[in-house]
Amino acid sequence: MHDTAYEHGRLFFELYWDPAFSDVVELGSQNVNGSLRDHCPAGARYVGMDMAPANGVDLVVTPGEPFPLADESVDVAVTSSAFEHDVCFWETFLDLIRLLRPGGLLYVNAPSNHAFHRYPVDCWRFYPDAGVALVAWAARRGKAVELVESFVAAPRDEGWADFVAVFRKPSARPLARRGRIADRGHAMNIHDGARRTGPEIEKERAATFDMLAAADLAARLAQAEAATREAEGGIAEQRAENSALREKIAALAARLGAREAELADLSEARRRLEKELGKIRASASWRMTAPVRSVSALLKGRR
Repeated sequence: MHDTAYEHGRLFFELYWDPAFSDVVELGSQNVNGSLRDHCPAGARYVGMDMAPANGVDLVVTPGEPFPLADESVDVAVTSSAFEHDVCFWETFLDLIRLLRPGGLLYVNAPSNHAFHRYPVDCWRFYPDAGVALVAWAARRGKAVELVESFVAAPRDEGWADFVAVFRKPSARPLARRGRIADRGHAMNIHDGARRTGPEIEKERAATFDMLAAADLAARLAQAEAATREAEGGIAEQRAENSALREKIAALAARLGAREAELADLSEARRRLEKELGKIRASASWRMTAPVRSVSALLKGRR
């Protein structure tokens, strides 16, 4: 059982359980990562039905055949993540209504989106008006049933957008509920048959949660592409600046090379002059004229 199906089932029992109830039947009761049985109040008689023996299955039933339970024998019927696998879920719906006592409740949770998954077949997804359609179908077949509430809930981590509906078999006894499941999370296209005034449908929106997620992803992709184009423009500008800097560096390197060549020439000229000067100082004439240079230097110092 996926995350939102488990939570919506918990909320159903929390908000709709009547202390006068005693008998609960579940269709699709095999315990796979949790079961609606986990949320049923203590003391209730719980019968789990599925099409094969498994953990959580008390009664094996045959698809397409009436449930082997008496008319008006239970107070609550629940089914979660099962109707999408039922080739004639509308007939199953009528048979579950048959089991309810007057004032009894039927809770249905079925996917409105997401992955194809056979068990052993996967046939249906449920749009927001599915609950209204099932009530109309029951009326055509002479079965009275009321839609208490229905909605499509936002997906969470596992990605399923649940269609959730609560139906009631008519009774003079008033409905006792402590709130709506739809108000405990992000829900759209809410039908509330228990409220006699107000809009026919609340938070109506044509776009499904998948469409909204796709639109959000497309917008984020467009933003990312715009940012990429902007970054690419910045990169092109940076490359142009880098190219201009490389040209400047090359020019400076050329000038530096010329200066280094000039310095090398000057250094060579100085080396030659020092060599010639050394030869002069080592000559006999330099030594012979040394006294004259001394007197000359002395006379210059006295001036």
